[in-house]
Amino acid sequence: VAGRLSDPDEDVRNVACEALGKLGEARGQTFAAVVATVLKSSNSDARQKACQLLGNLGEAAVPHLEAVAGRLSDPDEDVRNVACEALGKLGEARGQTFAAVVATVLKSSNSDARQKACQLLGNLGEAAVPHLGALAKCLSDDHSDVR
Repeated sequence: VAGRLSDPDEDVRNVACEALGKLGEARGQTFAAVVATVLKSSNSDARQKACQLLGNLGEAAVPHLEAVAGRLSDPDEDVRNVACEALGKLGEARGQTFAAVVATVLKSSNSDARQKACQLLGNLGEAAVPHLGALAKCLSDDHSDVR
């Protein structure tokens, strides 16, 4: 079913996503690992669906935080947005570990990725304190959206 996330037909991808979501609740980390492989798909819709699924899996998706954070630099804006949402869901449960992963994205060459990382860190409260220096450097970023 995970292979259907890369199907050229959007309806097939959506049905596969729904089916995997239902299966994933019962399958946990094994399921999360399969979905994480789709993050490398050449199909942007498949990458978007994979981010969405991982964000909904909670603790089972934690080993894949870095892979989802890597999608903040995705060439497709929709993938970046869904990755940000997924990381927000996953980050609520992970605190400082999550903050450290997101802080690495502050150095990305992609301004959209840096912007998303700033937003995520800003919502983490005390977990983001160790990264305030890196976050403060973003105030002088060349891109106004990041500042």
